[in-house]
Amino acid sequence: MSSNVEQDIDIMYGLKTVLSRIETAVSKRSKDLPQIVPTLVAVSKIKPATLIIQAYEAGQRHFGENYVNELSEKANDPQILELCKDIKWHFIGHLQTNKINKLLQSPKLYIVETVDSAKLADNLNKQWEKFRQGDERLRVMVQVNTSAEEAKNGIEPSEASTLVKHVLENCPNLNLKGLMTIGQYDYDLSLGPNPDFLLLAKCREDVCKKLNLDINDVELSMGMSADYEHAIELGATTVRVGSTIFGARPLKK
Repeated sequence: MSSNVEQDIDIMYGLKTVLSRIETAVSKRSKDLPQIVPTLVAVSKIKPATLIIQAYEAGQRHFGENYVNELSEKANDPQILELCKDIKWHFIGHLQTNKINKLLQSPKLYIVETVDSAKLADNLNKQWEKFRQGDERLRVMVQVNTSAEEAKNGIEPSEASTLVKHVLENCPNLNLKGLMTIGQYDYDLSLGPNPDFLLLAKCREDVCKKLNLDINDVELSMGMSADYEHAIELGATTVRVGSTIFGARPLKK
């Protein structure tokens, strides 16, 4: 990305706009839903360290990356290490077993949002012992494929309780924070509430009932730049926003 393009992106304006819209969406959220202040994850995929530092200096702390190599490179960037001491990295892409160690040794890794199998959970649980500091457990979310698309990762909604139970009972080094979905892109809201968001919320209800969990302790990560406000109204506690903050990504050639 050229410096001219970077200069055209007003990070502070983007953040203020998103945070203001989040606040409005929270005011419209049903009082029957957990009243958790949503976490904004700035998705910095393919964005340079300079823009991440700008966002950090504007008050943003949570950043999301889809690829292990890119997260590792940015997390180890000397400028980010020096200037962004309290940065929190969210891994939000598909995690291959052979990339687990590289991900877990990334400085300031905050959470892995895409645990989609007992095998992956077991591997993370085993490997985290090498990299954790003190008794800190690795935060994770269980990814659910709510749209039933073959191209999307995640477990079947009907299997969510089983995987959550496995993490809680067999992975003492993991700290289960909630459920995550990507869902279908460009859903037309004129057709009604987004079915992916409704289904993830229903999954949470089912998981909490079956496993006797407090619904306030099980978060929902759903919603991106095009639909994060709607996601919050339906119960999202984490939203992943990229282009609205950092500017539209360059088109693939």
